[in-house]
Amino acid sequence: MDEKFMKIALEMAEKGIGRVNPNPLVGAVIVKDNRIIGKGYHKMYGGLHAEREALKSCSENPSGATMYVTLEPCCHYGKTPPCVDAIIENKISRVVVGARDPNPLVAGKGINKLRKKGLAVVEGVLEDECRELNTIFFHYIKTKTPYVALKYAMTIDGKIATRTGASRWISGEESRINVHRARNRYSAIMVGVNTVISDNPLLNCRLEQGNNPIKIICDTSLKTPLDSRIVKASVSDKTIIVTKSQDDKLIRLYENYGCEVLVQGFSDNEGFSANDRIDLRNLMQELGRKGIDSILLEGGSALAWSALEAGIVNKVQAYISPKIFGGAAKTPVAGRGIDFPDDAIRLSKPKVRYFGEDILLESEVIKCLPE
Repeated sequence: MDEKFMKIALEMAEKGIGRVNPNPLVGAVIVKDNRIIGKGYHKMYGGLHAEREALKSCSENPSGATMYVTLEPCCHYGKTPPCVDAIIENKISRVVVGARDPNPLVAGKGINKLRKKGLAVVEGVLEDECRELNTIFFHYIKTKTPYVALKYAMTIDGKIATRTGASRWISGEESRINVHRARNRYSAIMVGVNTVISDNPLLNCRLEQGNNPIKIICDTSLKTPLDSRIVKASVSDKTIIVTKSQDDKLIRLYENYGCEVLVQGFSDNEGFSANDRIDLRNLMQELGRKGIDSILLEGGSALAWSALEAGIVNKVQAYISPKIFGGAAKTPVAGRGIDFPDDAIRLSKPKVRYFGEDILLESEVIKCLPE
């Protein structure tokens, strides 16, 4: 019975996708006499937490009821008061928790407070599902850097374009819709300047009521076209251009369009030599401080290698279409590559999903390149 109601709480939590970052996705269900009397989820960053939303929605007095919540209730003051206080005040008698909150401000303290007040607390119901729902939050709260997913589409022979450079469309419509779901979920989307020049993408989310991610362009010498769709849209859609150019006059041109320009100095920190590459490790620290908890890395093949080489990629999403291009066309990951098979970047056993004719393989990065 506990799993049944926790599944409903998980379904509620998913309704907050794209609106709560960098907070976690949380759902709550209140049950009395085996009847659901209240449901809620964290609707938006800064808004009421799931537990308070569920209590607010109750159709009858929740005294003596059981609350199912996907993540441990908070016990500290943030943008909202502690949820454990509301649970206690409303005389909930039993709380079923999916997963503990890794936030040091909570981390078991919420559960302990409930138990000290005499409430029965059950932990670990559908814990794997509850943790997977908040993979991004768990990573960000521990590292203070964004969770990065490298996404690409390729043919079954590993090509991302034909010999002429044409690439639209490799994947089918169902795959592309799922990509827009990811754009809605991740805080930001990152590409290299060559992708902007060659494709002139808008990088928005085309789902109904979806949220556009923050757009990040890695542009060492600051050559992003001022008439590109991304720059023109930066008035309404936040755009960050990361560069090593220190041309103040040029920088102001982009700022006049509404872009934020981050200038990186030359350094040999973190194993990087003083060359013309963007220091991606340093960039992740900077973006984390800005509250960006997740990045969908979409292009291109040079940036994909740089990100993998820097060790910033957490997950790889490969859409594979049943097509063959042949020839010496581009592959998803370029760069210098590795010398020996034993040095390969290693991924977890992939999860497999189907979208129309396409296959999506999703794997976590478990071994980066040797230092």
